[in-house]
Amino acid sequence: MAMETELTIIGAGLAGCEAALMAARLGVMVELWEMKPRHLTPAHNSPLLGELVCSNSLRSADPTSAVGLLKLEMSLMGSAVTRAAEATRVPAGKALAVDRERFAAVLDQAVRDEPCITIVNRRVERLPEHGPVILATGPLTDGPLAAELARLAGTDHLHFYDAIAPIVTAESVDMDHAFWADRYSDAPGDYLNCPLSQQEYAAFYAALTTAEQVPLRDFEKPKFFEGCLPIEVMAGRGEKTLLFGPMKPVGLTDPRTGQRPFAALQLRKEDAAGRLLNMVGFQTKLTHRAQLEVFRLIPALAHAEFVRLGSIHRNSFIDAPRVLRPDLRLKTAENILVAGQLSGVEGYVESSASGMLCGWLAAMGLLGQSPALPPPTTAMGALVHHLQDTASKHFQPMNVNFGLFSALEKRYPKKQRGRQYAKRALNDFLSWLESVGLTPAHRPPEL
Repeated sequence: MAMETELTIIGAGLAGCEAALMAARLGVMVELWEMKPRHLTPAHNSPLLGELVCSNSLRSADPTSAVGLLKLEMSLMGSAVTRAAEATRVPAGKALAVDRERFAAVLDQAVRDEPCITIVNRRVERLPEHGPVILATGPLTDGPLAAELARLAGTDHLHFYDAIAPIVTAESVDMDHAFWADRYSDAPGDYLNCPLSQQEYAAFYAALTTAEQVPLRDFEKPKFFEGCLPIEVMAGRGEKTLLFGPMKPVGLTDPRTGQRPFAALQLRKEDAAGRLLNMVGFQTKLTHRAQLEVFRLIPALAHAEFVRLGSIHRNSFIDAPRVLRPDLRLKTAENILVAGQLSGVEGYVESSASGMLCGWLAAMGLLGQSPALPPPTTAMGALVHHLQDTASKHFQPMNVNFGLFSALEKRYPKKQRGRQYAKRALNDFLSWLESVGLTPAHRPPEL
């Protein structure tokens, strides 16, 4: 039965869309405030809701990995994001990658088709003082809204910088210097590998570490998320750093030589047809001119057509352990829940999961209930627990990982730990769903 009470959600990215659809499923009338298409951030190009602005990958699809497990929990809870991802999936080995335009179109349509959701196109500069509000404006929150959030949080607004990887056209890659393969597989794979000899790598490295970078303003201090470092920042840590990171050659055999290359760049499909390829791990803050000069030193990309060059953008987040209650509400403004990357989670999947939980918590509050959150043995619970980690002096955004989970009761060999974490999490998550009156959206898999 639909309710008269309204929930206001500010921001219609992944977290906002997921929150709106979750609350609407529970009968809550939702106003979803979104500044698109009148205003776009520097990282956005599309008028569609749920636009993916960085990678097109939602990372591992393996449910025995931490992020794969989080996606499983979300799908069991009825996630719109995981449904849209499965419907627009493109080949990417063991990862769940999507055609980004089709993905946004599917999610956008799901929101617009929901009768309990009203979309209001407006730019928000002040937060509503009354009624439940979910703030999901994302990592580029700035201006008066960011200033007000900083005031309400009672602390300076924290920030770091997140870089975007370039995209090239597949037809412009020199196939005489590239081959399709997944790691440790002889069969043609989902990644286009661009090998470099030791001499080619040395020339590339020298150019990369001396190339011109986009200057920051005088008052800005770069603070990068460790899981998404710009390629030139990684390179600055030592000549071999990239060989253990995005250019690692392990598990690959160059068919031209029958041997492992000295280094290799991997390209991943950006769309279902495979016309566009993403330079995996090559997020960068080099100037556009420098990117063209440096990246074309990779033999396979000597004549590449770049349809998107890398860029840098501000990523804002709050000091969650100090300013959020366990139910994700601001301590100083309890009508406001904070969702997505703004809350201190990192990544598409984590942001979506955060939005789901906020939508569910807000709806339960309107229904007069205060149910328990998922336990920290689950992926969702582990993320929330991270946001409450007051032992950390310098809180940083975090991707979901098994290090955030409650420890296993006994030790297992490394190869078995993921499955053991996943089995325990799935069992506890299903028990939690039952305890809060939610029916799993589909039959859970055997792990």
